[in-house]
Parts: sequence; C-alpha cells; structure tokens
Amino acid sequence: MMGSVFGPVSSRRLGRSLGVDLVPLKTCSYDCLYCQAGPTTHKTAVPSVFVPVEPLLVELEARLKETCPDTVTFSGSGEPTLHSEIGTIISKLKTLTETNIAVLTNGSLLWREDVRERIRNADMVMPTLSTVRDDTFHRIHRPHESLALHRIIEGLERFRDVFRGKLHIEVVLLRGINDRDEDIETLAKALHAISPDRIQLNTVVRPPASGEAVALDRERLEAIRGILGERAEIIAGARLEAKRTQSDDLSRTILEMTKRRPVRALDLAEFLGLDLPAVEKLLASLHDRGAIRSITHEGDMYYSAVDAR
Repeated sequence: MMGSVFGPVSSRRLGRSLGVDLVPLKTCSYDCLYCQAGPTTHKTAVPSVFVPVEPLLVELEARLKETCPDTVTFSGSGEPTLHSEIGTIISKLKTLTETNIAVLTNGSLLWREDVRERIRNADMVMPTLSTVRDDTFHRIHRPHESLALHRIIEGLERFRDVFRGKLHIEVVLLRGINDRDEDIETLAKALHAISPDRIQLNTVVRPPASGEAVALDRERLEAIRGILGERAEIIAGARLEAKRTQSDDLSRTILEMTKRRPVRALDLAEFLGLDLPAVEKLLASLHDRGAIRSITHEGDMYYSAVDAR
C-alpha cells in the first residue's frame, strides 16, 4: 500500500489537487477497459475500512500545513466510496481546511443510501456514467456481479436530489463501443433526468488497462458534445496549466505523479514550471535508477513508477 496522501498533482479539472487514496491498489467495484491504474486485482462492492482514519487525518493535516492545493480530492488507486468511513473523513477534513473537497467516483455504489449520505457534504462529486445500455455497461466496466446498471442510474438521480454541491458527470467514450449517435441520444435522456451541473466528455488519454479501449478523435468528441448540449464540455486532452510546485524535491514529486498515473515529460514540465530538457534529465535519472519505466501509447512516451502496480 502506497501512502494515502499524495501530491499536489496537476489535474485537468481540479487544478493543484492534493490526493487522498482510501483503498489499496487496485481495489474497485469495476474493472474498466480504459482505467489508467491498470486491471482491478480486488473487485468488491462491499464498503470497508481499508485505511485507518486517525493516522490518515494526521497525515492530511501535516500535508495541508506544507502546501496550498486548489482541491483535496478523494481518488487514486480504486473506488473511494468503498471506504466505509469516507463521510467521517470528509467531515473532519472540513474542520482542518476551507479548501474544496472533491470525490472522484465511478458512481456504482450511489444506489446505497448510506453511501449517498457519506459523500453528500463534499463540495464536488464527479461520478461516471458512460452508457445506459446494459450490454455496453458490462463490456466497458466489467462490474462486480452484484451491481445493476438501472440501480446505479437511479442512485445518481437520488443523489442529485440531496446533494447541494457541484455534480459533474464524466462520460468516458470509447471508439466503436459507446460512441454511436443512438448511444449518445439514449444517454442524453438519462443525463437530463439526473441534471448534473456539467457533463464532462473524456476518452483514452493515457495507456489503458485493455487494448480494447481506443480513443475518439477531437472531431467526434465535438459532435457528441453537440448532441449532449450546453452543459457538456470536452476534458480529454485539455492542456495542463503551467504551475510551479511547492515541493523542493522534484524527483519525489515526479515519483508521486507517476505512481498514480502515467504522465508525459511535457505534462511534468508544465506542472513543475520547468523547461522540457530539465524534466527530461530528471526522468532519465529516475529511469537509470530503475524507479520509473517508459510506456509508448499512440505515439507519445509516458512514464510510470515501477512500483505503481
């Protein structure tokens, strides 16, 4: 198990995000084709205390004294709502900081009233809904056997009824799987019933768990955005803002980022506020030490920590 608090790392949607990882790699209720964290090794739909609460809060308080993130984000190695004390952690975190709290979730457990209650005090919740077709749902997400798509959709609707923060639903689009006009039109009806604040269109931008997950091009993403309407935006491939890290240990920062997701040298350069040759030198040093490995995906070179799996 890696440390529970990581970053801040650069996020396309959340700015400088201090991550909170509540489950071991790779514990999830899904085994998604597109997951950048790799295949699920512990598939479960039963919440539990995977990380002790008090040591986590001590770690969070210490990190918040060291850095000023834009967001504290529950994400990382799997599905954060599987932690049965996430509600307690969110409540206590709000006594430590005024920083916005976000939960990145696949939404699969929101059919449970207890899970909805646990995360309703977050400032932003970002669940995923990529299809309303049962066969496509099973093909993309390979869910735990106890999960049913109609209950998940109903759970999203019920959560919208009680949640007063920002609800941004991510739609992950895969070529030849859920990108036809008829797929998008039926999905649009479900999204209208849920009424999220934003609909965020994504596709494969980093090496996925399965080669079956193939990215859509920008033209097709734009066409789908047109079908889904004014609340829809394309987040796939959004440029990271250039920001200088607070950390003095650049190698540590790079390792933290590459443990969570594969990154390009250009992404790191923009996040760290360094020129590309300086970042490439750091990456070469880490590579020579055996700390990171390189992965080629659609013509781009990505770097991932060796112990990230």
